[in-house]
Amino acid sequence: MAELERVQKLLARAGLGSRRACEEFIRAGRVTVNGAVIALGARADPDEDVIAVDGERVRVQSRFTYVMLNKPRGVVSAVVAQAQEDRPTVRDLVDLPGHLFPVGRLDVESEGLILLTDDGELANVLTHPRYEHTKTYRVLVEGQPSEQTLAAWRRGIVLPDGTKTQPCKINIARPERDVTWLKITMQEGRKRQIREVGLALGHPVKYILRTKLGPLELGDLKPGEWRRLNEDEIRMLQALKQQGQKKSRDASRKNKRRGAR
Repeated sequence: MAELERVQKLLARAGLGSRRACEEFIRAGRVTVNGAVIALGARADPDEDVIAVDGERVRVQSRFTYVMLNKPRGVVSAVVAQAQEDRPTVRDLVDLPGHLFPVGRLDVESEGLILLTDDGELANVLTHPRYEHTKTYRVLVEGQPSEQTLAAWRRGIVLPDGTKTQPCKINIARPERDVTWLKITMQEGRKRQIREVGLALGHPVKYILRTKLGPLELGDLKPGEWRRLNEDEIRMLQALKQQGQKKSRDASRKNKRRGAR
């Protein structure tokens, strides 16, 4: 018998979403193992046990698919668009079978690097703030930000909703007459964050292109084009996943030791 693994990890490996999303399936009572509804923390053997979500059996994969897409403007970073959105999705652009979902979303007006995969464990490592993986953007803003404005952006500002942005790296890539190209590297990525910060600092954003996600670089991929990752890129992602898993195990052990005191 194989080593028992947490069911949310197996669901993520099966391509049903990030580990956090799969935990929500379990909390909602939608997951069974051998016909019995499970609680969060349950373990199973993917080779022997029957794992199901909403009554449909889940097959845990041993080999994953990794696709890089240059998302164009007007395309939704989702598998299925919401009912009110009559727009194509990133999944519509990638003609491959399987349950692929996007990692590292972009708003509908933005362009750039999106990873699509069925590796939910990797998705969790790349997107969860605790793992501190960076994303890099080319951003066009109105006007010419002063050094004082850039320093505030680097430190982090309080947005109108009361949240404070984390520190980031930001440099002027190319000033023009009435606009400025910026290079921004950040770890967090709340919805429309770059646009909200630019607006709050008096420099509305006109264009966003994501050029890097973790170790992946967009390169010369044209808008709407996609490709499978090469072996070197996959090895880099697998190394990140292993580092993330080790970090999670270490954090879990620390929490257990604190609880035992």
